[in-house]
Amino acid sequence: MEEALTRIWVYLAEQPLLWLTVTVGIYAAAQWLFRSTREMPLANPVLISVTALVLLLLATGTDYATYFDGAQFVHFLLGPATVALAIPLYRQADRLRRLWLPIGIALLIGSVTAIASTLAIGWAVGLDAETLRSLAPKSVTTPIAMGIAEQIGGLPSLTAVLVILTGITGAVLGIPMLRLLGFRDPVAKGFAVGVAAHGIGTARAFAHSEAAGAFSGLAMGLNGALTAVLVPVILWLTGG
Repeated sequence: MEEALTRIWVYLAEQPLLWLTVTVGIYAAAQWLFRSTREMPLANPVLISVTALVLLLLATGTDYATYFDGAQFVHFLLGPATVALAIPLYRQADRLRRLWLPIGIALLIGSVTAIASTLAIGWAVGLDAETLRSLAPKSVTTPIAMGIAEQIGGLPSLTAVLVILTGITGAVLGIPMLRLLGFRDPVAKGFAVGVAAHGIGTARAFAHSEAAGAFSGLAMGLNGALTAVLVPVILWLTGG
């Protein structure tokens, strides 16, 4: 009986549909848990989903390539989902025209702070130059961050891990921390989360409100472009 079950699992594990179904199912369960706990920060659906999937892959001995064969459709949808961020932002066009100056200032300060603080902390704990260069673009979305890391002599694979960790941390702590600090405007909260925690933070911002999500998506895109320019400049100025 055990041998038969093993054969069935081996067969199913090699089918793309299994891992797509598992991914969607786990995320749906994580969303239900998030809502059931009244959006408790530690019940963040991305955090729970990633943890559950990693544990499942380890428990079943499934390599990432096999998993990605099934889950790549979700990866494909990232492109259309990113483009679709323009729709809620368009609905906020009037507010965006009024706020372009404070948004520009906040973007510049947030981007510089994210890069400089990361390099300062890394230098303080004695990280080597290659690791520092991998850390520098951690607050932008993964494809951009990996491209920056490759160009400046970092490790793109390490950067990808750090970007995901940064996004999850920002999604879990960003909105609650901003509330604690007294911020009530959804635009301010969304933009701050987008600068600090890219796409994962933006998903959390949309759960907060459409306005927060729209400006978080704007911040994610603008910060990606600005970081690509600022990282080499800051490294040059600091001799990194």
